[in-house]
This record gives sequence, structure tokens and C-alpha cells, in this order.
Amino acid sequence: MTAKTIAIAADHGGVELKSEIIKSLADSGWEVLDLGTDGSVSVDYPDFAKAVAKSIINGQAERGILVCGSGIGMSIAANRFPQIRAALVHDRLSTELCRQHNNANVLCLGARLLGDATALDCVNAFVTTEFEGGRHERRVEKLSSVTD
Repeated sequence: MTAKTIAIAADHGGVELKSEIIKSLADSGWEVLDLGTDGSVSVDYPDFAKAVAKSIINGQAERGILVCGSGIGMSIAANRFPQIRAALVHDRLSTELCRQHNNANVLCLGARLLGDATALDCVNAFVTTEFEGGRHERRVEKLSSVTD
């Protein structure tokens, strides 16, 4: 895995914002693994969430970004994988907190709910904010454990 590789995918509702994010990430020096979709034809968001999750699990990317109309479906689908900590965010603060306290490795954005400037600010916060560890470490470990 390249140290600065990020996987990204969107459904038809998020494809335009995905293009803006890819440009911003590339301009910041990230290698972007684009896992689709590339058009406005209706597709099933769980397929794209799975592709990003698998890319992280398999070591192809260190983090991921998912975009759909609301971000809700993508976050639900991505969080089905125990190794994934997907966070649906709405602003810079929620993004910083998802990294600092939850060590989120997938950012979920709602293209129909966020303006491009806010979404790009969230992306910037996601790739620049570090996990604080400490008291949060034990809690994050519990997120990946199998529960009864």
C-alpha cells in the first residue's frame, strides 16, 4: 500500500462531488483509487461501499471516502465490515472528531446535503486530522470486536 492512497466511490447521486474530491486530493498529493461509479445511471450504493471497504481491508488504501445523496446508505453499508469505521459527517468539526476520537477510516458525505465547499473542507479535515489514541484506543478496539 502506498502510504498516501485513498479509495473513493460514489453512487449516481454523488458522482459529481466525487470528481471534485478526486481533484482536490490529487492536488494535495494523495494517490486516489477511484472505484466508481462514473455516470448518472442508477446504481446500488452497497456495491460501492463494499469496494471501498475491501480496498482498505486488503491494504490497497489506508482510508476511504464514500459519497451518495445523503451519505446515510453508504455509511450503513460500509459499517457492515468490522474493520471499517465509517463516519457520516456534516461539517469540519464532526469530521475532526470522527478522526480524533473514533479513528474513522472511511468518510461518508451526502452530496445532496452539503455544498461543495463544506464537503471539501470535510475531506481536508479527514486527511489531516490524526487519531488521538489514549482514552479513545480501548473504545475504538471494541468497535471491531464481534458482539453476541
